[in-house]
Amino acid sequence: MRNERPIIALDFPAKEQALQFLGQFEESLFVKVGMELFYQEGPELVREINRLGHDIFLDLKLHDIPNTVESAMRGIAKLNVAMVNVHAAGGIEMMRAAKRGLKGSDTQLIAVTQLTSTSEEQMQREQMISASLEESVVHYARLADEAGLDGVVCSVHESEAIGDACGEEFLRVTPGIRPAQASVDDQKRVATPAEASRQGSTHIVVGRAITKAANPKDSYNQIRAEWSGQ
Repeated sequence: MRNERPIIALDFPAKEQALQFLGQFEESLFVKVGMELFYQEGPELVREINRLGHDIFLDLKLHDIPNTVESAMRGIAKLNVAMVNVHAAGGIEMMRAAKRGLKGSDTQLIAVTQLTSTSEEQMQREQMISASLEESVVHYARLADEAGLDGVVCSVHESEAIGDACGEEFLRVTPGIRPAQASVDDQKRVATPAEASRQGSTHIVVGRAITKAANPKDSYNQIRAEWSGQ
C-alpha cells in the first residue's frame, strides 16, 4: 500500500498561489488540501484540482458528533478525493459514522492520532494522558482499525509500531517530513524521507520543503528519490 509519490501540502492562503504552484509540474501529483485553503476557497477548488488530474488528500480533521460527521462525509464523498481524515479522539462510533458517510465512494478514510506538533510532555500535561506518546498513538490506531478505517496519520517514529499492531496494509500517513538540514518549523516529531522509508511509512506529507524551495520541481524530485530509495 506504499505510495511512491510524496503528498505535497498546498498550504497556501488562496487559490491563485496554489494553482500557480501546480502549474510548474507536468505530471500527476498527490496533494494535500487543508483547512487553510479549503475554508478560503471551498469545494470548487477541490474540483478544479481534480480536473487538472491530481489526487487529493482532503485534510479537514473532522471531529464532531457522529451524525454530523456522517452527514459531512456524504458531501465529501461527492468530491472524488483520494483520501480524507477525522480525529481518532472522536471515538469509534464517530469513525464508523464517517465510514458510513463515504459509502459508495473510493475515498480512503484515515484518522489523526496525535499531531506531529505535539510533544509527549505537552500531551500528558494538556490532554491528561498518562501513557507515553507512542502508546497513545498506537491506541488510537487500534481504535481506527477496529472502526474499519484505512489507516492513520502519525509521525514516522510510530509507523513501525502501528504496522506491528494493525498490519502492514494499514496506512501510515506521516507528515513532519524534512530533508536533512531543513528547518523543523513548528513540528516536534520530524524525520527525513529516508527515515520514513526505513520506519515503514506508507505515505509522506511534505510542505514547505517543496512549496518554499527555490526550485520546487527539483526539491520534489530529490525528496521523491530519497523516499523511493533511489
